[in-house]
Amino acid sequence: MSTDFSPRTLYRLPWNFADNAISWLEPTSTCNLYCDGCYRENRANAHKSLSEIQHELDVFERLRKCDGVSIAGGEPLTHPDIADIVRMVKRKGWKAIINSNGALLSRELLRDLKEAGVDGFTFHVDSGQKRPHWQGKNETELNQLRQELADMLHEAGGLTCSFNATVYPETLCEVPDILAWGQENIDRVHVMVFINYRMAVLGKDHDFYVGTEQVHFDDMMYSKNDDARRTDITSEEVVEMIRSRETDFMPSAFLNGTERPDSYKWLLAGRMGNRRKIFGYVGARFMELVQTWTHLTTGKYLAYAAPSLQRRGRLYFLLAPVDKGLRRIARRYFSSLFTAPSAFFRRLHFQSIMIIQPADVLAHGAVNMCDGCPDITVWNDQLVWSCRMEEQLRWGENVRMVPRKREARHLETERPSIPAAADVSLKPGS
Repeated sequence: MSTDFSPRTLYRLPWNFADNAISWLEPTSTCNLYCDGCYRENRANAHKSLSEIQHELDVFERLRKCDGVSIAGGEPLTHPDIADIVRMVKRKGWKAIINSNGALLSRELLRDLKEAGVDGFTFHVDSGQKRPHWQGKNETELNQLRQELADMLHEAGGLTCSFNATVYPETLCEVPDILAWGQENIDRVHVMVFINYRMAVLGKDHDFYVGTEQVHFDDMMYSKNDDARRTDITSEEVVEMIRSRETDFMPSAFLNGTERPDSYKWLLAGRMGNRRKIFGYVGARFMELVQTWTHLTTGKYLAYAAPSLQRRGRLYFLLAPVDKGLRRIARRYFSSLFTAPSAFFRRLHFQSIMIIQPADVLAHGAVNMCDGCPDITVWNDQLVWSCRMEEQLRWGENVRMVPRKREARHLETERPSIPAAADVSLKPGS
C-alpha cells in the first residue's frame, strides 16, 4: 500500500527495553468479560498478592526506566486491593494508569482510586466483547457507553481518559465514527487507540516448537483454526480508512518491528482542535521535541501528559517555528477567526491517536514484535512481552514458529499472525 509517510519522515519514538515511557503490570489474570482476540486466559480468583506485586515493581525499578505504569490484567478492578496497588505504583514515583473494561467502575470506587493517587484510565470498549446489555451493538452504538465512562472521569476531574478498541475486519469501516465521537469529546478524551485484530492461525503454514520439541498450540487463548476471517489488518489500512473521513490525517511518530524496520507497529498522531473543528496534525519535530525535552529534564520519556497540559493548545504554537504541522495548525486556527469564529473562540485541545499492529508471524517463522514496546511486563524476574505471557506460563519461553518445507518458498509476502496486544496503552481483554 502506497503512503505519503515513511520511517524517514516520521519520528522514531526513542523507547527501548530498558528506557521506556510505560511498563505493564498485571496484578491479576481474572476478568469479568470475554473479549474476542484476548491474549490472556481468564483464570478465576487469580489475583497476585501485594508482596508479589511489590516484587514485580521492584524488578521494573531495577531493570527499566518509565514514566507510567499500566495496571492491567485480566481486569484490574476485580483485584480486591486495587487501591493499594495504585498507592504502591505512586510510591515508586510513577504515574498509575488503570487499563480496564470499565464495567466494575462506580463513582464510589473512582473516588477511592483518585484518593489513592490514580492518574488516569484506559478503557477497552469494542463490539467484540460479551458485555451484558451491550451485545450486538456496533461501534457507533457503543459510543454511548464510551460517553458514560468519559463523563464519569470528567466529573472526577484531573484524570487522563483514554479509549482503545480492537479493529476487526468487520469494524474497520467504523473507525472514523469512533474518531468523530473522540472529536466531540476532545475536552475530556485525551487518547484514542486502535489495535488491529490478531490471532495465531493454525493452518498448513507453520509448526510450533519449544526447543526441539514440537508442541500443540490449538488450545492457546490467541489461536484459531484456519477460516476466512482476516488477521492481517495493517496500520496503513487504518490510516486509509481514517482518511476516508478526515483527509488530512497524518501520523508523526512510530515504533517499528523487531524483524521489519519499515513496519508500523505503533503509529502515533496528534491532532489539535475542539468540538467545532480539527485544525490539523502536529509533525514529527513536535513529537521529538516533547520526548527529548521531557527526558532531559526528568530522565524519563513522556507517557500520558496531564489533562491540564492537553487543553492548552495555543501554548504549543511556541514550537511552530520548528514544526511544519504546528505552522499549518496555527494558520488554520487564526484564519478561523473570520471563517469559523465559533471554533476560534473555543479552547484548543490536543488529542493523541494511536494505531497498534501487534505481532506478525513472517513466512520464515520469525515473529515481528513491537521494537521498544511499552507493554513489557515481568515474568520470573525478567522483562517479557505481555502479549505472549501465556507461552511463558505454559512452557517457560516463547514458542518458535517453523515453516513447513512445502510452504516455505511460497509465502514470502504472507503474514499469518498472533495475539492482539494491546495497548499505550493497551490490550484486548482489559
